[in-house]
Amino acid sequence: MKKLSDLRQEYTLGELSEKNILPNPIEQFKAWMQDAIDARIIEPNAMVLATALPDGRPSARVVLLKEVTPDGFVFFTNYESRKGKEIIANPHVALVFDWHEMERQVRVEGVAEKISAEDSDRYFHSRPANSRLGAWASPQSQVIENRSVLEQRQTHFEQHYTDRGIERPPHWGGFWVIPYVIEFWQGRANRLHDRLVFQKQDEDWHICRLAP
Repeated sequence: MKKLSDLRQEYTLGELSEKNILPNPIEQFKAWMQDAIDARIIEPNAMVLATALPDGRPSARVVLLKEVTPDGFVFFTNYESRKGKEIIANPHVALVFDWHEMERQVRVEGVAEKISAEDSDRYFHSRPANSRLGAWASPQSQVIENRSVLEQRQTHFEQHYTDRGIERPPHWGGFWVIPYVIEFWQGRANRLHDRLVFQKQDEDWHICRLAP
């Protein structure tokens, strides 16, 4: 393997200034997301979700963003999974979007809340049938003996729902991350990257620049 400390990449694709950033960070995020979609980045809505227990021990994983509202970011999961339990115990979370092909990154800090049952139902029923069955079949984050356990559970629920609609499991649904910090990062030459940060104060967003 090549020596990791020898890896070098100059960032020269763009710049980010106070003059060209939109005044609302959600709108700026949506613009960058559209750029990532247009650039055909694989799963541009993939994001790192970091959670922490009340004692501060962190964990992180990649999940998929499924909606951007005027007030935040929505994803779906098993509420009884590790991340679900950690969010319920400590709702402060962080998100990271890495669009490395575009030399861009967005970092979010916020508070996660469950979305309404109606909104969770609406998204659940838009999913393919096998994905809906998978939400029933997988006891997410629990130790299982082997893969056959999952396959047997999937078969069980396929048979159970053969002649009926697949309802949403009560332990599965959406979280809405309400941000209070959103940082936009654009790579620049010589590691002098652009970092513009929006911070929520009362109902207004205030912007500042951070050293890279």
